[in-house]
Amino acid sequence: MKSLLLFLLIINTGPKEMNEKKIVLGGGCFWCVEAVFEDVIGVNNVKSGYSGGKIKNPSYKEVSRSKTKHAEVCEITYDSDKISLLNILEIFYLSHDPTTLNRQGNDVGEHYRSIIFYGNENEKKIIEEYTEKINQELFENKIVTEIKEFDVFYNAEEYHQDYFKNNTSQPYCRYVISPKVSKARKELSKYY
Repeated sequence: MKSLLLFLLIINTGPKEMNEKKIVLGGGCFWCVEAVFEDVIGVNNVKSGYSGGKIKNPSYKEVSRSKTKHAEVCEITYDSDKISLLNILEIFYLSHDPTTLNRQGNDVGEHYRSIIFYGNENEKKIIEEYTEKINQELFENKIVTEIKEFDVFYNAEEYHQDYFKNNTSQPYCRYVISPKVSKARKELSKYY
């Protein structure tokens, strides 16, 4: 009986794990990116954190003072049977301004840069081709998004996780994140 249960467990978890993918994206404040992606169909998990810099295990204080070269990013875990990398990229590019260098609105600094981390050459090709296409078609060749090979993701402190969901009445959430999420849900409703 134990072997039958183990066999059923393997059958039930095997295919799901095979279709689970991760991508690390930065589009300004990670609270905004997290809030936009959290309820997307096919997205299983979104974690706020840091990547792309030069020191191990950075703190928010170090990153926000631009001492680490890290960007505020989100690690997005998704089911590729339900949503594709191209869909993720569409949401990413249309939910922030990829034409402003090291800033999103009033959030200014290198840690707020627009950045995509690829995990392999196939992802790199898809990301570069999509970025070129959308750059020409929608952004008048002004995209400044950095495309970089993924190295390591560091989780942000616990209070940053699910920030929008846990702090909806906070002024930054009401005046910055909420309009961004509403706009994404309206313009990209097929993903929610």
